Amino acid sequence: MNKLWIYIFIGGIFETVWATTMSFSKTFTDPFWTIVTLAVMPVSVIFLYKALDKGLPTGPSYAVWVGIGAIGAVIVSIAMGDVPNIFGFISIGVLLAGVIGLNLVTE
Repeated sequence: MNKLWIYIFIGGIFETVWATTMSFSKTFTDPFWTIVTLAVMPVSVIFLYKALDKGLPTGPSYAVWVGIGAIGAVIVSIAMGDVPNIFGFISIGVLLAGVIGLNLVTE
């Protein structure tokens, strides 16, 4: 595995954070969570940029970055009590398999 994928993973974690804090901001009406969201968003994108700038291919990198953010957001939602049905869990599994697969096949 290419070490540049660590940038994608970190960026995906920040993607999860800003998606979660954006939810807490209540459509950007809560000042604290709005500021946290706006501060974390660029950090996520900067890590994606670093990986792309150093040579990772755009398509797989972006897909994995978004996938990590999406899976992370679902995990946070589950932790907060919003549990999906069986089809939701199957879909999460398919998404996770795709993220892992793209990581494994990309040089």
